[in-house]
Amino acid sequence: MKKTLILGKGYIGQRLKGEFNCDISGKRVNSFEDAESVIKKYKPKVLINCIGYKGERNVDDCEKDRDKTLFANTFVPIILAEACLRNKVKMIHLSTGCFYHYDYGKTKPITEKKTPDYHDLFYSRTKNYSERALEVLLNQYDILITRLRLPLDNRSHPGNLIDKLVKYDKIINSSNSVTYVPDFIKALRHLIEIDAKGIYNVVNKGGLKHSRLLGIYKRHMPDLEYKIIDYKKLSVPRTNLIMSTKKLEDTGFKVRHINDVLEECVKEYLGKTNY
Repeated sequence: MKKTLILGKGYIGQRLKGEFNCDISGKRVNSFEDAESVIKKYKPKVLINCIGYKGERNVDDCEKDRDKTLFANTFVPIILAEACLRNKVKMIHLSTGCFYHYDYGKTKPITEKKTPDYHDLFYSRTKNYSERALEVLLNQYDILITRLRLPLDNRSHPGNLIDKLVKYDKIINSSNSVTYVPDFIKALRHLIEIDAKGIYNVVNKGGLKHSRLLGIYKRHMPDLEYKIIDYKKLSVPRTNLIMSTKKLEDTGFKVRHINDVLEECVKEYLGKTNY
């Protein structure tokens, strides 16, 4: 694989570092000079931007620290894109699918062509701002945007959907697109190898209800207790939606259905966390 640099030592950045065995930097990017200096230092052919802010606990924290959210999620990707363009480096930006309205009775799985239309969360707005800015460059420059959603992993981390859900005694049960991290890593490697450009939804097929995941977890950990509540009782804005995987599949990558990875995920998660 081409010489790669990961920017951002958060959850996904560290996971990619472990799998790709490449350089990683936690340098704060506050200016174009910061971005260019890290490129000059590592001389990558590919830069993966894993810098972002979605709150310490959850996206509600983004409402409290809007300046930090706006800078990390909007300004940093734009700065990095300009630095990559000037230095002829391929940029890969990790984005989200959490910026759409979705009607389960009418809406088909959301494709990459649909313009984001959900702005009730400040987090969603900042991620949309950066995508719209980068989108104007996609036809001419070497930029890849991968959209992840609700990362689910086979190892423990506060950012892992399992770790989040098992802490709650009440859960909602809407069907949602989910990114199984081991599959995302394979998909990203594939997209780099084929030199993909543009926007790709990188999620698993179908939708996941939290109760299905926790039901499998409970078979192995019978003490787990939880209640299912109506989404409206949360009284906080959230996006619930299903994303299309057709564009990714059309590249030749086999996308697994989310229900087909759950047993594997839970067993490996429990083994790796020694529960």
